[in-house]
Amino acid sequence: MKSSASGKLGTKRLELLRQLVPKPGVIAELVNASLPQAESERRDVQAAAHAIGQELIVVEAGSDRDIEAAFATFSQRGAGALFVGTGSFLNSHRERLVALAARYRIPTIYVLREFVTAGGLMSYGTSITDAYRLAGVYAGRILKGEKPDDLPVQQSTKFELVINLRTAKALGLEVPDKLLALADEVIE
Repeated sequence: MKSSASGKLGTKRLELLRQLVPKPGVIAELVNASLPQAESERRDVQAAAHAIGQELIVVEAGSDRDIEAAFATFSQRGAGALFVGTGSFLNSHRERLVALAARYRIPTIYVLREFVTAGGLMSYGTSITDAYRLAGVYAGRILKGEKPDDLPVQQSTKFELVINLRTAKALGLEVPDKLLALADEVIE
């Protein structure tokens, strides 16, 4: 799935999540507030949620204890869907986040496909393969004598949507054909 690097990936993830769970009631967002990009991502998602009249609760997690507390909050507040933000802390707790989303039966969208291969429902994010390819091109240019300071900053322009049908079935969700057609990978 190709997309421009608009910096509004959170908004796109919210849109995809709403296609899969059209009437979630409350949508929760789990963020690691210590990241510089977390505030921008939060603002984008909040603005998108507000624009469509979607109630959104945002919970921060920066420690192991925060993750358990966050899911208890989601359950207490009746979250019908969850958006997991970016960052190495959340990525390093992939299996735990996937297991908690399954235990609490909360349809969840993640940033990386690795969450979906671990049993998560859906992801939309930068293609890691494309990012590595781009890094290889940069390394090649440097090895050929170009100065790193002279190379332009580039962002990935290839994004991928991955859906886990087994997880959708376990959550009692019917994945719309339109969403399946957009998917770069469907795990059965």
